[in-house]
Amino acid sequence: MDTVIDRKSKKLKIATIAGVVILGFSFMAYLSFSKKRSLNIAASEVLIKAATKEQFEDFMTFEARVEPLHSMFVNIVEGGSVQEIFAENGSHVEKGQALAKMYNPNSELSYMTQETAIIEQMNNLNTGKLSIRNQELGLIKDLASIEHDYNDAKRLYELNKRLFEKDVISKNDWNTFEENFRYQSERRNQIQESVRREKASNRVQVSQIDRSIVTMEKSLDILRKNKKNFLVTATQAGTLTSFEPIIGKTYQAGESIGKIDLRQGYKLIADVDEFYLEKVAVGQKGNIEFKNKAVQVTVIKVLPEVKGGRFQVELAIPESANLSLQQGVTFGVRLTLSGKEEQLVLPKGQFFQETSGKWIFVVNGNKAEKRQIRLGRENPDYYEVLSGIKPGEKVIVSSYADYKDVEELHLN
Repeated sequence: MDTVIDRKSKKLKIATIAGVVILGFSFMAYLSFSKKRSLNIAASEVLIKAATKEQFEDFMTFEARVEPLHSMFVNIVEGGSVQEIFAENGSHVEKGQALAKMYNPNSELSYMTQETAIIEQMNNLNTGKLSIRNQELGLIKDLASIEHDYNDAKRLYELNKRLFEKDVISKNDWNTFEENFRYQSERRNQIQESVRREKASNRVQVSQIDRSIVTMEKSLDILRKNKKNFLVTATQAGTLTSFEPIIGKTYQAGESIGKIDLRQGYKLIADVDEFYLEKVAVGQKGNIEFKNKAVQVTVIKVLPEVKGGRFQVELAIPESANLSLQQGVTFGVRLTLSGKEEQLVLPKGQFFQETSGKWIFVVNGNKAEKRQIRLGRENPDYYEVLSGIKPGEKVIVSSYADYKDVEELHLN
């Protein structure tokens, strides 16, 4: 007799086995992901330091070079090639002393052309002024001639008037003398008025010409002074530095070929990492060491423009220090950013390069666990700890390059 197989029971059994398998894999996956990623290392491979309470002083150190307190650039006024050099680098120069001579044939030709044109215009103006004066003289001569004719007519008029009154001459003759006198009088008045107006106009023209000539004389004077710009001179007395022009080399107008140090003291100039831009301010104090003696310096200028990741700081050296300094010498500056105060601090280490101060490995026995922290200020020796570490706790401060993805270290 045939046996009946229950297909429903068989399917249920397969589903149960599959569920058990899936559950097993899920549990193993859970254990795998919930387990901390750890690494066994030798304790001798890491550097362990303790967080401690210390008198924390926010300061920074950098190198600064000695520069003159005041200096002036020696600039090329008229571009060209160097023809002659009259001074040496490092020598003392007086104000107005010739340092070098430039040569530019195009500029010299241009100056000559301009000078010739100005002189020609001045000559033309003087010729015009002379012409006006000659015209005025001509009018004066005409007026003198007319005055003479008027006087003759007046004399005849007065003489013949008496004769006419005595009936010596006829009325027709008298009318002729009377008309001639009237004509000469009107003619004289008209010429006098014309001369008056001409003189007034001439005075205005001559005044304008004189002003134009004065302006051209000033232009000519400036032009001739500019011709002297081919000679590079010292603008102030002092020590000539960075002065290295080359015979025959061409320089552009405005280009600097040296400096003049005014010997009025020295200052320090430093290029500082942009990280400290918001921390450095005018008035902050620092120290340098000169011949085993600490000398206080003060920040006098902060140039906030960042170039190549650095900005520039200027520091003053007190005159009372009376230091025998030399340009270009460098000093290590220790600049104080804040006063001393007791803070929880952590010694500096290479761990910061991988963590940016956001986490650290805290040592507990033979284990070191990853922990989130928060750091504040820093100086060349310490980081200020704001949270995440307690006093006395030990941490690994050496490089984390090999442990970035590890959460727990086992120290052997």
